[in-house]
Amino acid sequence: MKSAKDIWVFGDYRNYFQNRVTLQILARAVDLATTTGGKVCAVVFGHNVNNYVAEYIAHGAQKVYVVDDERLSLYSLETYSRLLTRLAKEYKPETILVGATRFGQEMAPRVAKQLGTGLTADCIDLEIDKKGILVQIAPSFGGNLIAKIITPVQKPQMATIRPGTFQEQPHDDNAIGETIILPLPKDLPEDRIRLISSEYRPAKKQKIEDADIVICGGRGMGSKGKFKKLFDLACLMNAEVGATRPVVYSEWISHEALVGQAGKNIKPKILMSFGISGAIQHTAALTDADFIIAINKNPNATMMKMADVAIVADANQVCLGIIKALKEKIRD
Repeated sequence: MKSAKDIWVFGDYRNYFQNRVTLQILARAVDLATTTGGKVCAVVFGHNVNNYVAEYIAHGAQKVYVVDDERLSLYSLETYSRLLTRLAKEYKPETILVGATRFGQEMAPRVAKQLGTGLTADCIDLEIDKKGILVQIAPSFGGNLIAKIITPVQKPQMATIRPGTFQEQPHDDNAIGETIILPLPKDLPEDRIRLISSEYRPAKKQKIEDADIVICGGRGMGSKGKFKKLFDLACLMNAEVGATRPVVYSEWISHEALVGQAGKNIKPKILMSFGISGAIQHTAALTDADFIIAINKNPNATMMKMADVAIVADANQVCLGIIKALKEKIRD
């Protein structure tokens, strides 16, 4: 059965209210489908998933393929990848898009391998060229270059997209979509790993890509000890801390805080940039920030030119000064 030009989006609904990556990808798929002429389809595996099906339709899915079975109540890497592969072989979508969550990053390569097609990981944008082929835009060579990758022969075209890359569409209560209920194949191989139990532990802090205020630090902070002062400032401002690639590679902070083409895209209302020169792999992830304050000794740094307010000074000293002023304000 051929689903000509259809774009499939894998429905990752775990921690749905905080992780909106499926809705974000659906929004971009809707834009792409206006060019390709295909339908936007969500693919949902699980148990008692009707609410998620309705949500995906309300956010742009014209068709939803659903496999609802108690044996799918917990995400399973082997089962889910085999099931998605089987459905793709049967319905033959033109494109499969998967969120670059930890699960998606594990599952998508397995599906691509089983389908004998290519996969572009961690895309930061998607386009359709004049021939109707998906152009998968992703950082390469450690983030120093932006690559445009296509899969001109093999189908489906596959890509993973990092959370926060696209803006989800508003919820449409009047949206109508087709739901296709499919059985779980009886001959699907058993998983080699058996899950005994699981426990969900929510993060203590909000995600950096969802934060209204983000404080980003670079090597200009001077040392790991001085960089940690940004956490004190963030605590006072109810902000999240981000970092550039050199800082992460120097192990001043975990990889989860990396802001850039190889990390997180952010869109805060206020971004404070301390000691960051402004390499393209970092600044490409800041374009949606509403207001930027940059502190750097070099007035000609790219980050300073991007800023709404540029302060020529030592980043560490300014950080300490703001912390002192805020603490005095709290005491008053």
